[in-house]
Amino acid sequence: MVERQKQIGRDRVSRLVSWGHWFAFINGLLAIIVGYRYLDTIGLPESFIGWGYLVISTIGHFSFLAFMVYLVLIFPITLILPYSKILRGYAAIVATLSLCLLLYDTVIYDDYGLHLSPFVFDLAWADLNALLRGTSYIITPIAILAIELTLANFLWKRIEKIRKLNIGNKVVAVVGACFVASHLVHIWGDAADVTEITHFDDAYPLSYPATAKSLMESYGIEGIQNKKNKTPPKVSLEYPLAAMQCTADKQPNILLIAVDSLRADLIDPATMPFLAAYAKQNMNFTQHLSGGNQFNSGMFSLLYGLQGSYSNAVDLHFESPVITQELVKQGYQLGLFTTQDTSAMPQAIFNDFKRIDAEHANSYAKSDLQSVENLQQWTQTTSSPWFSLLNLKSPESYDTPIGFLGIKTVQSASKLKPAEKVLFNQYRQSLHFIDQQIEKVVASLSEETLVVITGINGKIFTSNSNEASVNLSPASVHVPMIIHWPNEDSGKQINYRTTHNGLVPAIMTQTLGCTNPASDYSSDQSLMQPRDKTWVYVGDHRIFAIYQESEITVIDRHGKYRIYDDEYSKRLKKKLSAPELVEVMREGRRLYIH
Repeated sequence: MVERQKQIGRDRVSRLVSWGHWFAFINGLLAIIVGYRYLDTIGLPESFIGWGYLVISTIGHFSFLAFMVYLVLIFPITLILPYSKILRGYAAIVATLSLCLLLYDTVIYDDYGLHLSPFVFDLAWADLNALLRGTSYIITPIAILAIELTLANFLWKRIEKIRKLNIGNKVVAVVGACFVASHLVHIWGDAADVTEITHFDDAYPLSYPATAKSLMESYGIEGIQNKKNKTPPKVSLEYPLAAMQCTADKQPNILLIAVDSLRADLIDPATMPFLAAYAKQNMNFTQHLSGGNQFNSGMFSLLYGLQGSYSNAVDLHFESPVITQELVKQGYQLGLFTTQDTSAMPQAIFNDFKRIDAEHANSYAKSDLQSVENLQQWTQTTSSPWFSLLNLKSPESYDTPIGFLGIKTVQSASKLKPAEKVLFNQYRQSLHFIDQQIEKVVASLSEETLVVITGINGKIFTSNSNEASVNLSPASVHVPMIIHWPNEDSGKQINYRTTHNGLVPAIMTQTLGCTNPASDYSSDQSLMQPRDKTWVYVGDHRIFAIYQESEITVIDRHGKYRIYDDEYSKRLKKKLSAPELVEVMREGRRLYIH
């Protein structure tokens, strides 16, 4: 008798487990229907490869999510309370909450371009009235609960018939194959840079597709270098928002000197005597911030004039910056002077330039000397007007030429560890060398040349590249912005906060004669006027900081955030300042086609 009761109990649990698997599978299909809203935001593929990857990744991903919800929240209850009525009601409530959460995530993704996370949840909660319009947020959960209860009861009544069909293993095989195949296809797509595949990387929540670019490239699969030959994807970004209307009265030559890892606080007479004096004689923006702490994010903000959240937009792999497009239209010759190993993202950022690379043989200082020589030869032989970008790289690696006579070591203004003190003074030697190169270039130019000297990013004193990549302190992003603007006030010290994003609007309006509002092509307004925003976005789409008047909020790709004081020296125990951060998220979606 006891054995008989145990057998009945095992049969009941087996039936409940079978029912739970089918309930999870069908909820995976419902999740796919809800998840279609993500595709409304990012757009549908236009090729067979894109559609094939989208289908298998969608089936695999949402089925996996549904199964994980079942495994974590429902399966344990099946063993603890193996009663069908209790389990059906409980499972329906769990499924309803899960689908509502997914639906809420689609709303947030459409508005902010981010998935739910601690940071985004706090932000969205403060912006709830704008996100949830009307009464649908009341009606929808009730409707979903009714569907889930109906589904749970329908499956329970027919579970024996379904089990007799013996198709469960086939369904598991198909879903499993889709899941595995989607990751294998993504490995290939990432290595070969197939944008119709990588375009969906961030589309779905909790999606971490496998990558193996270095492995695949070692087997000879086409990589990023051949991207220019690929067909552009469907346009999802309106950049610029309207056709540019530009008519220039004069066409001065323009030189942009962009130095890797150039800190603003070391532009002093002892370290960089020429640049310190040049700053006093020309327009000096003393509170200037780069768009990022790395080469890519800093250069992106400098030439595109957009906040770093746009840096992963697929369109920009095929769309060069508006400013270089307009320079070409107005007959400018564009020259880029950097080293052979310099690459930048997005891939179209330097498309309009004639690139003249210096050789790189384990010394950026030697390469910088050659870049300066290449620039001077080019400007002497190129007809006006011209726009040249000189990228000097020595400070990034603390480099100086062999035999370089440096300057005296000094005590740092801030407290440094012993190893940091060594790097600090070696960095100063490198800056002194760069100062001499800048003086050499500027001395050879006409007074009518528009000269912009800035840092692509700042510098912290560490040999740990990982530490440098996540540090978004003022030391990493506070850079000089010094401009010699012909016929403008000389010796003008500008003390309001400016950003790299403001350089493009300044040149476009005052030199190229563009009448479009800066918002058509930039995330900021011209450097020449105080900003109307109380915040600055620094970083890219993976990790970024929001600089506000008295605090700095750092957010990583997983939505974890920390708030620091304005000197980045103390972590603050406080909640997000929601209104400004809502503006940040909206700016990050403003140029996308909805």
